[in-house]
Amino acid sequence: MNLLLAEVAQATQRLADAGVPSPRTDAEELAAFVHGVKRGELHTVKDADFDARYWEVVARREAREPLQHITGRAYFRYLELQVGPGVFVPRPETESVVGWAIDAVRAMDVVEPCIVDLCTGSGAIALALAQEVPRSRVYAVELSEDALRWTRRNMEGSRVELRQGDALTAFPDLDGQVDLVVSNPPYIPLTEWEYVAPEARDYDPELALFSGEDGLELIRGLERTAHRLLRPGGVVVVEHADTQGGQVPWIFAEDRGWTDAADHPDLNNRPRFATARKALP
Repeated sequence: MNLLLAEVAQATQRLADAGVPSPRTDAEELAAFVHGVKRGELHTVKDADFDARYWEVVARREAREPLQHITGRAYFRYLELQVGPGVFVPRPETESVVGWAIDAVRAMDVVEPCIVDLCTGSGAIALALAQEVPRSRVYAVELSEDALRWTRRNMEGSRVELRQGDALTAFPDLDGQVDLVVSNPPYIPLTEWEYVAPEARDYDPELALFSGEDGLELIRGLERTAHRLLRPGGVVVVEHADTQGGQVPWIFAEDRGWTDAADHPDLNNRPRFATARKALP
């Protein structure tokens, strides 16, 4: 074992003691970041090249600063995104939401599907859909100027059309023309603040986390937005907390113009997102 791997082992224990959920992965990611190599190449770093700044970033992670804020990057499906203070860090759970959305769009057999991402944040969902559904027309909206500083960096050179604005009133020019509406909105109840992981509670913007007493306030509003935007037969996909499984599909009720409302699990088999189809006339 070289010096760096020995230090990584010590860092792993420190991070575990601090309650970091994935201590080994984070210790290795930080080592790779500081030394400019891939995680699988840590064993190639010579002892003489060990960089003591490693322990500075380990201390930051030990204090529960998000790994992605320290490295300045987040990985999402096939993307590497720039993230930092002011923007919500994309989570692995959302990858299953995008996977379902991609399958749904492909099943529509539309030549140039129109897709709208509401509350885009870092742009992860919109960029993934634009990349993996090559002929799609993708639109995204974000309200926060702090978040948009990161969104614009990530979307530079992409074909996603980004707008600043309120998701509830966005894209009136697309009313009735959209094939898929997707959103990872804020959905944490205000009453749950003290139970939120420090990485999210202390670093993610509150605007991206909390939504009313039950966490469903914005989703109720997005239900109307999605219905306005979608063509008949179009589909909406909305992420929610695993504790809200069974509640969100009821928001997309038949008497409000929806069919086929259902919940779906994430990769950990927990209820993670709801889908519904706009009813035909």
